[in-house]
Amino acid sequence: MEQRVLILTPKGRDAEVIRKLLLAQRRDVAVCRNVAGLADELETGAGAAVVTEEALTGVDLDSVLDWLRQQPPWSDFPFVLLATRQLARRSVAAQHVVDNLGNVVVMERPISAETLASAIDAALRARTRQYQTRTYLQERGRAEERLQQLNETLETRITARTIDLSRANDRLVTEIAERERAQAALAQAQKMEAIGQLTNGIAHDFNNLLTAIVGNVDMIGRRTTDDRLKRLAGYAREAANRATRLTGQLLAFSRTQRLDLKPVNVDSLIHGMGDLMERSIGPSIAIRTDLQSHTVHAVADANQLELALLNLIINARDAMPNGGSLTIATALRRAGCSELLTGHYVVVSVTDTGTGIPAHLLPKVFDPFFTTKPIGKGTGLGLSQVYGIAQQSGGLAHIHSTPGKGTTVEIWLPISDSEEQAGARYVNSDPLIDIAHDERIMVVEDDGDVRRFIVECLKTFGYCVSEADSGHVGLDLLQKSRPDLLIVDFAMPGMNGAELAQQVRARYGDLPIIFVTGYADMDAVERVDGAKYLLRKPFEVAGLANIVRNALAAAPATH
Repeated sequence: MEQRVLILTPKGRDAEVIRKLLLAQRRDVAVCRNVAGLADELETGAGAAVVTEEALTGVDLDSVLDWLRQQPPWSDFPFVLLATRQLARRSVAAQHVVDNLGNVVVMERPISAETLASAIDAALRARTRQYQTRTYLQERGRAEERLQQLNETLETRITARTIDLSRANDRLVTEIAERERAQAALAQAQKMEAIGQLTNGIAHDFNNLLTAIVGNVDMIGRRTTDDRLKRLAGYAREAANRATRLTGQLLAFSRTQRLDLKPVNVDSLIHGMGDLMERSIGPSIAIRTDLQSHTVHAVADANQLELALLNLIINARDAMPNGGSLTIATALRRAGCSELLTGHYVVVSVTDTGTGIPAHLLPKVFDPFFTTKPIGKGTGLGLSQVYGIAQQSGGLAHIHSTPGKGTTVEIWLPISDSEEQAGARYVNSDPLIDIAHDERIMVVEDDGDVRRFIVECLKTFGYCVSEADSGHVGLDLLQKSRPDLLIVDFAMPGMNGAELAQQVRARYGDLPIIFVTGYADMDAVERVDGAKYLLRKPFEVAGLANIVRNALAAAPATH
């Protein structure tokens, strides 16, 4: 339809002649009766139009002109106008019509068929180029549309990718933070392990020295009747006891000291410490208690918990040099952090109104030897011991502090399911009486000072004593003479106490054995079959006498 030639020549035989001419050239032709018909055919589609001048004169051309004005930008419809020769005398109205048609080729009549055919061909070729332009513009429009769609899709994909990247970045930030926390925890664990290894390394030798010092000073104090010597021995014993507590604090922090964990009524324990707390805190500080856990028992070592609370009280006192108030409270709480197993805990808190601790120092306060006190005013082991006791009890230690307002330290202890309570403390009786009945005791100890102290004590009690400085020497002596009791140091070079005990059990199954051990050896000692009697270093004369008497009383008759 777009290649049709429209013919509007209402007068004469022009329409028929032109029609036949175009049909001979195999053109599609549509003959229009008037301007309205021409407008209708233009709407249908055409490539060019042949019109006579008189067909457009004196008629309403609005329908055709409206169609021309509404042409798309690529279209400029061609007209072949057959006009009269007198162009110079053409009316103004007729010239206006020609101007409004736009793309018009004016040909004067009469005109030959070949010239007319050539003019129509030229008009159709021009129209074809317009169609090509239309196709190009349409392709370009489609390309622009596709590009726009791609751009819109790209923006959508960029937005989605940005969201994915943002989520990935958030996950990365979270993972980095978790990794930093894990690395900090690992560094702390490695530091604690290094301290534990260092403590374990020195604990055995240090406890041997303390055993000899404590025992011999105790013997001197008991044997002399000179009041001045008794007083000096007492001073030495107090210093040795402080050294013993210092070792215990180190071992408690490094988690190598085995606690005697039993159900403890914490409220009752705190009530029992009333006099001690008042003497430790001084008159310028008011003590207040708020105890809310009397109905339950916590898993703890009563002695160590008392020592931890005493350390906290002394720290609070030092933080309030001008006086203040101290609150000791207990409460039942449910664990709400990942560091504790889910369950209820007895929380013991010690709160002071002292100077407080700066925020940048709080992460360090549980480190051993770290202290905010002046030089010479503290060992830096008090809070580290609290931390170690809480950890070994299955709980946790927390600290909250605000400079200028005070500090709160919390000890979280798990609730005990057992109704058995920690018993009363063992009280040693005076061993300086003749308690022996000709029993034979062998002492196997590699440290000469400790061995001499033990042997001297046992001889004082009236026992018949033999000694060996190693496990191999002890086995040789056993083959010659079997004693009624064997006292063995656990940590010895060559053959340790466990290996010696294993061979003794194989040969003399009913021979009672007392293991002499430091705190650091407790895990290994407890794995020894039949390790019933344990004497922890350092010990005094009374402790040695009592455990020897108990072991001999429970032993079968000597063969």
